[in-house]
Amino acid sequence: MAATMKKAVAEDVNVTFEDQQKINIFARNTNRVTELKDEIEVKKKQLQNLEDACEDLMMLEDSLLVPYQIGDVFISHSQEETQEMLEAAKKQLEEEIECLQSRIESIQQVLSDLKVQLYAKFGNNINLEAKIENEERIAAEAKTNPKKFFKYINSKKMQVEGVAPLSYNNNMVTADTEKADVLNQFFSSVYTVEEPVGQVPPNSCTVASAPTTQWLAQDMVLKGLHTINVNKAPGPDGIHPRVLRELGAELQGPLFLIFSDSLSSGMVPRDWKKANVIPIFKKGVRSQPGNYRPVSLTSVVGKLFEGLLRDHIQNYVVENGIMSSNQHGFMKDRSCQTNLIAFYDEVSKKLDSGDAVDIIYFDFAKAFDTVPHKRLLSKLRSIGLSEAVCTWIENWLQDRVQRVVVNGTFSTWNKVLSGVPQGSVLGPLLFNLFINDLGEGIMSNVSVFADDTKLCRPVNSIQDVTSLQQDLDQLAIWAAKWQMRFNVDKCKVMHLGCKNMQAPYTLNGTALGKSIMEKDLGVLVDNKLGCSKQCQATAARANKVLSCIKRGIDSREEGVILPLYRALVRPHLEYAVQFWSPLLKRDITELERVQRRATKLVKGMESLSYEERLAKLGLFTLEKRRLRGDMITMYKYIKGSYNNLSNALFTSRSFQWTRGHPLRLEEGRFHLNIRKGFFTVRAVRFWNSLPESVVLADTLYNFKKGLDGFLASEGIQG
Repeated sequence: MAATMKKAVAEDVNVTFEDQQKINIFARNTNRVTELKDEIEVKKKQLQNLEDACEDLMMLEDSLLVPYQIGDVFISHSQEETQEMLEAAKKQLEEEIECLQSRIESIQQVLSDLKVQLYAKFGNNINLEAKIENEERIAAEAKTNPKKFFKYINSKKMQVEGVAPLSYNNNMVTADTEKADVLNQFFSSVYTVEEPVGQVPPNSCTVASAPTTQWLAQDMVLKGLHTINVNKAPGPDGIHPRVLRELGAELQGPLFLIFSDSLSSGMVPRDWKKANVIPIFKKGVRSQPGNYRPVSLTSVVGKLFEGLLRDHIQNYVVENGIMSSNQHGFMKDRSCQTNLIAFYDEVSKKLDSGDAVDIIYFDFAKAFDTVPHKRLLSKLRSIGLSEAVCTWIENWLQDRVQRVVVNGTFSTWNKVLSGVPQGSVLGPLLFNLFINDLGEGIMSNVSVFADDTKLCRPVNSIQDVTSLQQDLDQLAIWAAKWQMRFNVDKCKVMHLGCKNMQAPYTLNGTALGKSIMEKDLGVLVDNKLGCSKQCQATAARANKVLSCIKRGIDSREEGVILPLYRALVRPHLEYAVQFWSPLLKRDITELERVQRRATKLVKGMESLSYEERLAKLGLFTLEKRRLRGDMITMYKYIKGSYNNLSNALFTSRSFQWTRGHPLRLEEGRFHLNIRKGFFTVRAVRFWNSLPESVVLADTLYNFKKGLDGFLASEGIQG
């Protein structure tokens, strides 16, 4: 720490041992104040929950007894006794908050005294010392807790970003409570009022007997407790995830009993059905409620059980081959990148063979929020899930309530009438199962990632256009049957190929708009399948984060800048990059320029060449990282976790070839550069050149080691 301080002050200032002790005390106490403030916020939320419980108690009939939990035991009390207990708990929390505030005041007095003592000698550099220690900790946690970095950056801005004044009934709403109510009213307005359910045909696949309810085990609960992300916010019950993880050994037994009883009885605790909704601004005008996205914070305990149930259902679905192969969202060993590669491999092949291709991009209106519950349950029963699981899910969906939180103030509670909770763990899998039959009867190539749906078809004749329109009509029928709505204004058609007829299409009688470029799962795709626009947008996003680091972080030490770059900047440059990897020199240079800037931020690197900076920092060029990423992805397709997707993309070479390794693949022919540069062609050429000892590695870890050795031996340096 002394070394750090010496760098922060003029060289002729002597930092004594006594000075350094004071500096260390200053830094520790500064961090302690932050921790105590966070603790106070948690207790204030717990206090709010108790006040809500007191209000709920006032609504009950006088004669009703109230169940009250003491440890693992539930005891019934009169309302008067319960009120006394709640008031006692509130008083205790208020005293704890007051005690914490007193400790903060005491520490701040110590900080004030230290600052006076050190200021004459070090000036404002004492503030820099505390900042550097805090920034080192932020950088170390950036990969697992990026929110901490952006919270720190936002705290240094003059303006506070949040919910702006909202337009409502031709008036501007400015009070936080009113803004929360307006947003809650808007979020509730999208719910579906369900119509009677007709008969649902059984699932077409052959399924095993319904799974038993005896799948839950105590060791599963302990494992779940140990893997809880302590950086997540607590739900309305105020139980912090850190408490659950730290006390996992003690809580595993009681939670196992609660989970088992909930599953066998089909009854879900009321706290698990509550959600605090945080409005997140998307884009557009900040005063419009429709431009905010609801993010639900639910009970961490409830989400723990949801995770166990999700894994149980997922195993059943996978074992019985229930999930459509077109679905890539929220599925193990599938991702946005696997979706994009599979879909556009077919598109690029058709274009390379001279076909015209039309792609239809669909947009569901509030897809997760509008799933009708009875229709969802009918589908779950049709695939053979046990009645115990279906009953539990039915109860979990019923009587849900939500409130919106704006700057610590709450709206009133609103009922949730439809949808799967977006902040839940179980919700995404339930949504996937609900739309699982979306592609049945569709003749075009359909691809799905959660609710993001697209289909494509070669269109070389009027008959091809008619067939594609029939698929659109079929999807409209499906949506009407299951009470899902397409946002037709956002559904687009993209025409590809120089001989494309530019045919018009309709959905629900409305003409689809034409597009020359769409953002597909976060990647810009144009009607030439070029990647220049994507490279420009990617570099802009990465540079924006890099600028935040440059302006908001005072330290220029390698231990701060490098972790922040790796965790927050480079992921932008490499998101799904195996799909859109650049071919043009100008695009390659534009991406590399971001890393050039980042490495220059590190202290002592300013005068070195780019190659020297990379060597000292242990980095590769982004171009080499993309080549390495290509080979790692190929290994996953051929031998690893993507193996079940490889048959549609690659063809093995016959063993008559004597040269090369036994996993060589056919190198596809091409006429166009877009096909030449596509992953399934580009990567195969280099894959075939790898030595046998590398490609036959038994694990991905060993493959990476062998690959790095081969790249170094071939002179493919960073």
